Amino acid sequence: MLCEEKLEVFENGFDDGKFKLRIEFYGKDARRLLLAVIRELYLPDYGEDYVYPFECAKEHWGIYIDPGEIVAEEPDFSPIKFVNRSVLNRLEKALKEMDAPAEVKERVDIEKAEIVKLKKTLLALGKDFILDERGYLIVFSKPSARELILKYLGMLDGA
Repeated sequence: MLCEEKLEVFENGFDDGKFKLRIEFYGKDARRLLLAVIRELYLPDYGEDYVYPFECAKEHWGIYIDPGEIVAEEPDFSPIKFVNRSVLNRLEKALKEMDAPAEVKERVDIEKAEIVKLKKTLLALGKDFILDERGYLIVFSKPSARELILKYLGMLDGA
């Protein structure tokens, strides 16, 4: 569904020609997180009152979320000092059990990713993906999108 001249929203993500950014999720539902990202991207163009691309994406996905429910936060990571086989196995198991196309899974290189602990979960942070052992895989087209996505990881808890 076209929600803005250059913003196409689809079932598991969006493609934005204005920002040259594509974000997709696999596994558990991450649409609330994507709504937060869309709102932040377009907030400067539309202002606080009504961010059309955000409202359009909400309607397309059938999700009710008030802008006041969107909370950006700095993730409180704990670095993993020693990445052992057990840690890698937990992340590999999450990826293996995920319903994602084989070509997407092949792009996820857990061994080259930065591995951190966030609350009670492990995250593998790659240059173009975030894998959460709770069952979320978010892939994106620009490395700079990683920080934007990480700001809204708390939105996954309410999904």
